[in-house]
Amino acid sequence: MLYSEYGKTGKKVSAVGFGGMRFDMTKSNDENAELVLYAAAQGINYFDSAPYYCDDQSETILGLAFKQLKSNSFFIATKCPLSEDTEQKAYDMVCRSLDKLKQPKIHFYHLWNLRKTSHFEQATAPGGLYDGLLRAQSEGLIEHICCSTHQDGPGIRNTVMSGRFEGVLMGVNLLNFMFRWDGVLACNELDLGVACMNPLAGGVIPQHSDALAFLADEGETPTDAALRFLIANPRVNITLNGFTTKEQVDQACRVANNVVPMTDASFERIKKNISTNLDEICTSCGYCKGCPAKIPIPGYMMFYNQMLLENKSEQKMIELIEAFHGYMGVADRQADAKDCIECGLCEERCTQHLPIIKRLKELARWEKEAEKIPKKLED
Repeated sequence: MLYSEYGKTGKKVSAVGFGGMRFDMTKSNDENAELVLYAAAQGINYFDSAPYYCDDQSETILGLAFKQLKSNSFFIATKCPLSEDTEQKAYDMVCRSLDKLKQPKIHFYHLWNLRKTSHFEQATAPGGLYDGLLRAQSEGLIEHICCSTHQDGPGIRNTVMSGRFEGVLMGVNLLNFMFRWDGVLACNELDLGVACMNPLAGGVIPQHSDALAFLADEGETPTDAALRFLIANPRVNITLNGFTTKEQVDQACRVANNVVPMTDASFERIKKNISTNLDEICTSCGYCKGCPAKIPIPGYMMFYNQMLLENKSEQKMIELIEAFHGYMGVADRQADAKDCIECGLCEERCTQHLPIIKRLKELARWEKEAEKIPKKLED
C-alpha cells in the first residue's frame, strides 16, 4: 500500500481510503465490520463515514471494527451536515459521532457538502457550525477540521483560500477531473490534504466499460484505469472508495500495490486521450467559461453528459434537473440555460466543437418542464 502525508497534519494516510457509505445492509453490522477489518489488513488506514450513511449505521459499523484494531493504526473521518447550523448543534453532532464510533477523538472532521459560496459563509458565520467544530477541536474531540465540497475548481479554490481547513474531500474522477482540478492545485499550493471521492463516477465507468475501453492500458479494465488515475497522481493523497465486497477492496489495493507514480507528461497524455476519444462528451476543460450571460456552461455540460454516458431518457433528465441545480458548479449560478443569448463565444472556444447552444436550448426546455412537476411538501 502507498502512503503519503496528508497536507501539514503529519499523518501518513493510505492511498486507498475506505468509504463507509456502501455497506451491504442485508448483512448484520458485525458482518459489515468484518469488511472494515479486512480492508485494514490490506493496509488501508483511512476510514470515512458520515451521519445517516447506510440507514444511520455506518459510524456504528466502523465503531465495531475500530474496537478490534490498535488505536494508532487507523484514522477516522466523518462529517457535520450544514443543517447543524449553530455552535451547539455542531458540537452535539461531533459528540453523537464519537458515541457511535466508540472513540475518544475523530482525526479528520469535515464540514459537509459545500455546494456554493453561501453555504461556506453561513457555516463560518459567528456562532455557527464552524465555531462548534473549533470548540470540539479545543477540547480534543477532533484533530483536524476539513471540508467536503461539490463546487467547481474555482469555487474550491475560493473556499480553501480562507485558511479554515486542513484538507478537502472532493468528487474527482477520470471523466470530470478537469472540472475540479483547479481545486486540487489550490490545495497543493497551500499544502492541504486532498481526498477524492466518487473515483468511478458513481458507477458510470464500470457500467460503460465497452464505451470507455480506451481509458485502459493493456491488461487492465477501465475501472482499474480510473483507480490508477487517482492513486498514481502525486497531487492526490486518498482515493476514497465505497466498498461493499472484499473483491472491491482487493481490486483497489492491487492497483495501489502495482502503480507507477504519474508524471506531468503522463497526466497531459491522459487529458489529450480523453478529449480525443470522448468526442461528444464534455471533458470540462473550462475554455467555455466567461459566458457574457453568466451561464455556468461547464456545469450544465457536465449534467448533459449524464444523458450521453448513461443513456438516460429526456424525462429522466427533467426529473433530475432540480437536484442538479444544487451541484455541478451551478448552485451559485447567476443565470439559467434559458438566458443564452446565442453569441457563439462558448462554441468558438470549445476544443471539442460541441453544439453548446443547442444543448443549452434542450436544458432550458428540461428546466421549464421540471417547473411543472409538483414539489414534495416538507415534513
